[in-house]
Amino acid sequence: MEPLILTDSSVTPTDEQVFSIIGENRIHWQKLMNGIAEQFPDAKGEWNYYNDGKNWLFKMIRKKKTLFWIGVHSDTFRITFYFGDKAESLIEESELDEILKAEFRTGKRYGKIRGLSIRVMNAKDINNAFILIGIKSKV
Repeated sequence: MEPLILTDSSVTPTDEQVFSIIGENRIHWQKLMNGIAEQFPDAKGEWNYYNDGKNWLFKMIRKKKTLFWIGVHSDTFRITFYFGDKAESLIEESELDEILKAEFRTGKRYGKIRGLSIRVMNAKDINNAFILIGIKSKV
């Protein structure tokens, strides 16, 4: 996996800084954030510095539940979700890309949860993210 870019603990990321790093994928970031604001006006995003990984991650929260984390890479960003076993049937029955369903089935378990990440490169990746956000909000 390519390294995360935002590693300076003394500099809280700004939209301008993120956009300068992700370049053309800025449109996907904006589509994601605008869609969340429309669908879940009670959701709130925040940047946190995590000492274990020595980097900044953007965390989207709704009703005390973390929906996802975003890590910034060179020219793009990665959205990561964590799901328990209760979400498996919802993921399998969803319109999510088959590759992502397979990644979830075979994904490494962290106790009772499994992670699923999307490296955002196009509009289809954002559509998959919205499917996962919908599932996350149901479980």
